Amino acid sequence: MPEETNGERVSRGVHSLNPFSKRDEFSRNNVLGLQIATLITYIIFLVNTIYYDANSPSEGHYHKHSIWGQNSHHGHSPFAQSSIITSIYWLILLLLQIVYIYFLASNNTTYVTAAANVGAHFIASNLLLFGFVHLWTRSHFVLAELLIIINFFNLSFAYFRHSTTPRLIHIGVVSGPLAWNFVALYWVGAVMVHAHGLAARIVANIFIWGILAYGLFFLAAYKDYTIGFALSVLAFSTGLGNFRSGVVQLQWIFAFTIGGLLFILSLAVGIPGLLGRDPFPRGQIVSEDRERAPLLADE
Repeated sequence: MPEETNGERVSRGVHSLNPFSKRDEFSRNNVLGLQIATLITYIIFLVNTIYYDANSPSEGHYHKHSIWGQNSHHGHSPFAQSSIITSIYWLILLLLQIVYIYFLASNNTTYVTAAANVGAHFIASNLLLFGFVHLWTRSHFVLAELLIIINFFNLSFAYFRHSTTPRLIHIGVVSGPLAWNFVALYWVGAVMVHAHGLAARIVANIFIWGILAYGLFFLAAYKDYTIGFALSVLAFSTGLGNFRSGVVQLQWIFAFTIGGLLFILSLAVGIPGLLGRDPFPRGQIVSEDRERAPLLADE
């Protein structure tokens, strides 16, 4: 067996120090560090979100609102959300993230490795969303949008590098948050540019179809109905948030149409796969290679 060169040693050392690198196994200390950081950032984000869900910031003199107070204050935004639907959506995600934390602490090496591989992305997401909530509630919309963009890339990298993660981990830590981050790009962006007029509404009527295109990509390329259903729910939330919108009355109609289409297509992809009768042969869009498998392990 050839000896390892200095370059290979350096590369291996950098790889081991990179918290976002994909590994086949993790040391006990690595896992312990991830467990501690994961739990701390999860609690910080959870407590912060619960507080600002009902309260507005107390310091400063700028326009301050709670999370949903801010949404209501800018209720004429073409991407305003339904506080009820999106809150239920996040409640489910937060519960699934508890399941993720359990897997990270389990005795099953397969689950621990899968959970640990997305751990750094999950920790980064918690910290970025923690910052987002503080900026959003204080009306710093440009910076809030910047953090949403950074987290969108963070979660996208997690998705494409770990698309075969076991389903319960995948939904709570990757596909569910990624779907919300994509819709939040529109939600926060529309508030940031004060998209209230006729021209902004017309542009929004076009941009909203990006939600459908984004969902179709994952349904076709990865056969991932989890992100399809997630985007469907968030499209319905956008529809309800714009149900009584003025100026141009098409936004809520388009949103409900997109939500319905994604829901039906996600059913078409998901049910046959769960029954073991997948009508869409693997490899038509992506390789059969396990690292690029169109959907996830069912474990």
